[in-house]
Amino acid sequence: MPAFRLLKSFTNRVQSPGTSSASQSRRHRASLLSIIAFRPFITMTPHWLRLTVFIAVALIAPASLLSAAQVEDRIVAIVNSDLIMLSDMKRELTPERERMQKEFRGDMLARRLKTAEYMALTSMIERKLQLQEAKTRSVEVTDQEVRQAVQNMKQQGETIDETNPANMRNVREQLTLLKVVDREVRSGVMVADSDMKRYFQEHRDRFALPEEYTLSQILILPRSPDDTADAKEKVRDVMKRLKQGESFEDLALQFSDGPNASRGGRIGLVRQGELLPGIERAIAKLVPGGISDVIETSEGFQVVRLEDKKPKQFRPYEEVRIEIQGLVFQQKSEDVFQSWLADLKNKAYIEIKFEAAPSGPPTTGPVLRPSTTSKE
Repeated sequence: MPAFRLLKSFTNRVQSPGTSSASQSRRHRASLLSIIAFRPFITMTPHWLRLTVFIAVALIAPASLLSAAQVEDRIVAIVNSDLIMLSDMKRELTPERERMQKEFRGDMLARRLKTAEYMALTSMIERKLQLQEAKTRSVEVTDQEVRQAVQNMKQQGETIDETNPANMRNVREQLTLLKVVDREVRSGVMVADSDMKRYFQEHRDRFALPEEYTLSQILILPRSPDDTADAKEKVRDVMKRLKQGESFEDLALQFSDGPNASRGGRIGLVRQGELLPGIERAIAKLVPGGISDVIETSEGFQVVRLEDKKPKQFRPYEEVRIEIQGLVFQQKSEDVFQSWLADLKNKAYIEIKFEAAPSGPPTTGPVLRPSTTSKE
């Protein structure tokens, strides 16, 4: 991906009134801005863009002066003719910031928030570029499509206030992004049979059926979490009697606290990965008919007998062909999407003016560290 070159940052500061309530958090593909490639068409700000920014600042500032609750705001990025304001970025970050403040403290919180700021700004820039491309390509979303999407969201248990214009604008925006990506990216992705066969050969383990075990168990439960002495003594006695040749089924029927005690402790068929890690490690060493040592788990004390073991089986290509087709299509779509997005960035005028963390005091130096080289 080509390196990016930042224009000399100028610190426009404007005043704006308070903003509306935060829209629902949206997850988009994002990465740290420090490794994202941005390169403008030209190395000097074009006259039309300077005029656009000047007019935007002129319109915003007077409104703020008239506001009773003044808050400092400023431009953090310019994406072609669109501005991204600090207040927009703060709204974008609100859910993630609240989550992090519950989990982290001190320097760790500061580092996590800084990373989140980079990712949020990257996501917002990428979203602007895609929406601009949608407008260029005349991609439109009808009111009926918005209403249908809202209905689907409600059926899935999501809560959305249809009287809030910001919420409805958010839904329309998401539908627009889906449409433009479908048209410009997914519609051109083709999956050949050779692609699927190659994927199958490279990921055969993914389509294998795991080992299967037929097991029986004797489960001894302690009277309470703090009183395990009796349970330990009981399971030691069971192990002693098993070694002396007594029937596993009889001992399970007599001593086991498990729900399958009446069936001689027989659990039946289970697959690798479905058992507690301690039990899986124990039976991995057994051959059919073998009995484990005492296994202490969160449930109590267990003794397990391996009745039968079925090795891992590889499903044939024809059986998993449809599944592979979806996986390869998804992989190819992601590759094409990233290439398309990089092309939008290379064609765009993007200026980053983010020099201070929105969640704390201004930093002493530039936050972003662009690459020193560029590829034409």
